[in-house]
Amino acid sequence: MAIPRRSAALLAAFAIAVGACGSNGGNGGNGGGSTQPGASGAPAASASQGAAVSAGPVKGNLTIWGMGNEGAKLDVLAKAFMQQNPDVKISITPVDWGQAVAKLQTAIGGKQTPDISQMGTDMMGQFAQTGGLEPVPSNFQPSTYFESAWNTGVVDGTAYGVPWYVETRLLYYRTDIAKKAGITAAPKTWDDLKAMATALKEKGGAQWGISLGSKNWQELAPFIWSDGGDIYDGENFTLDSPQVVDALTFYDSFFKEGLAPKSVPEGFDITPAFVKGTHPMFFSGPWHVGLITDAGGADIKGKWAVAPMPKKQSATSFIGGSNFVVFKDSPNKEAAWAFLQFVSDPKQQVK
Repeated sequence: MAIPRRSAALLAAFAIAVGACGSNGGNGGNGGGSTQPGASGAPAASASQGAAVSAGPVKGNLTIWGMGNEGAKLDVLAKAFMQQNPDVKISITPVDWGQAVAKLQTAIGGKQTPDISQMGTDMMGQFAQTGGLEPVPSNFQPSTYFESAWNTGVVDGTAYGVPWYVETRLLYYRTDIAKKAGITAAPKTWDDLKAMATALKEKGGAQWGISLGSKNWQELAPFIWSDGGDIYDGENFTLDSPQVVDALTFYDSFFKEGLAPKSVPEGFDITPAFVKGTHPMFFSGPWHVGLITDAGGADIKGKWAVAPMPKKQSATSFIGGSNFVVFKDSPNKEAAWAFLQFVSDPKQQVK
């Protein structure tokens, strides 16, 4: 079977992104379909942890790197922590997700790390293997966290990450353009998705039927899982399985049929394109609810909705999210772990 160039590029990106994080024979978030390379699929309680840290008063300076919009909002929790711990001064540096890996690599290599960093769950294996992360102390009880989230921080049997949040990907679509195209319900199957994308472009007047990434492995993976396939069987990558080929062929058909743009500009922001109506469907996480609301204001209200992943054998999505890690080069580990215990408290989670 000849693989189109963009499909080969997507598979290459898939293999590099997954492989770069390493693997220890597990697939991580078993409960929700996350690849989580490098994260253990074993029960959370089996992971080893570091020695307990003091629960006494903490003081000193604390530096934290936060990624994306979460990094910008982290100040809310930092201020609350400093109110309870007046001898601690927290400095937060927001980091763009696109620069996060390179910035963390440079910091670890130069021994110039912050005390704490937010870290994407699919980055855990890569950075745990540098030896730059501190094991999570035994003060943290795995049973108090969602098991699949805890397991994303477990690499080679040791817990290195404290879960902050989990999220899953859904389909965002413009209900007003769908109605114009004669569609009144969200797509439930792969066939429905194709039919809707076609209708949105041909009858709804949208420039494209759906926005898909030609190198976005997190977008392709749910199609593989929904077709009953997997990326890794515990020993080998299974990118040549019938299910992967089937999912990739279906994914590629949107580009072949002109329903999705064949190339995406670097730094492309789907939000204004969705609000404008040129790209009336896309897959993303819960952060886009606020972004769409802010970007579209009153004009977009009531004109869009979200829906589960379209089904083949199942409707399986991608679980992502972020952990917090403490670095071995941190000069204030006690305060760092105290902060992570603080943000793990249910009251702070709500905040």
